[in-house]
Amino acid sequence: MQTPAPRRRGLVAAALAGAACVAAPVLLRAQERPELPRLTLAAGPLSTCYYLPLAIAEQLGYFRAEGLDVAIGEHASGGSALQAVLRGAAQVGAGAFEHALRLHGRGQTFQAFVLQTRAPQIAVGVSTRTLARYHDPAILRGRSIGVSSAGASTQLVARLLLARAGVAAGDVRFVEVGTGMQALQALRDGRLDAISNTEPLMTMLEQQGDVRIVADTRSLKGSHELFGGPMPAACLHAPAAFVAAYPATCQALASAIVRALKWLQTAGPGDIVRSLPENYLLGGRALYLASFQKVRETFSPDGLIPAEGGATALRAMARAEPGFDPGRIDPDKLYTNLFARRAKERFKL
Repeated sequence: MQTPAPRRRGLVAAALAGAACVAAPVLLRAQERPELPRLTLAAGPLSTCYYLPLAIAEQLGYFRAEGLDVAIGEHASGGSALQAVLRGAAQVGAGAFEHALRLHGRGQTFQAFVLQTRAPQIAVGVSTRTLARYHDPAILRGRSIGVSSAGASTQLVARLLLARAGVAAGDVRFVEVGTGMQALQALRDGRLDAISNTEPLMTMLEQQGDVRIVADTRSLKGSHELFGGPMPAACLHAPAAFVAAYPATCQALASAIVRALKWLQTAGPGDIVRSLPENYLLGGRALYLASFQKVRETFSPDGLIPAEGGATALRAMARAEPGFDPGRIDPDKLYTNLFARRAKERFKL
């Protein structure tokens, strides 16, 4: 897959940053100068709610307020974004916490350093057209399931659902459909019997009667039921060597994300839609806001990765991918809360 060119929105971000920083300019001033004032951050689709804290940090100028000029390169998925970091096309990635687990298993140490969401915000829906008589996941054997991309969290959630019913991943056909309108069309064309995907797509399909939801990690309760514990999801991560070599840069990135998380805690519907480009609002403002309300509680309140998060992710990977060996990985080496904790104290969270 060709790496897309990073997109810059300097003028918009600068204008919004001016308004956002008026209230408390001294409190929110960057405390340390980043070693890398300019960097590239690879992310999955910013139009999904999954990356909303990152989108808010960019649009409201929070990175610039920390002394950073961040070019965000959007990719088809968080897994593709991670590959961009591995190729050297970006210094930092934004994606699912569990993406880096496979690298740890191969001796490539990545470290998450700030959390955006504390649940995957993914729902699995079965087609009301081809599976109108759905009764349990076993009926999916031999069927086609749409996922955003191979190896993505959408596939992990689908595999966990199947595993609970004794259905092996090889007993279904996984189809890569992205997170946008092409996924919707694939379902409506009858090419999919089920779909595992993110917001706002799943709310659109649900509202229009295209799917029946059978597994749901858009709430903390639903996520805990599927994963058996707190499951860290969207985060910023980078090679451990980068985190060690550029601590002030990682601190600046974490502070911008934590500030965005704080903003989201009190933002109203109008604040949300005014802060995002129109093309992010798949299906319109009303749909996006309905999606946001479904996942609102899953946004991290402070950027901290829960202590049990690493162990939960390892157990999930072992259940979903039989060849994965969690015994080779120390869960405490998967992340650091140092930067998020400092940002939490700074922003009085």
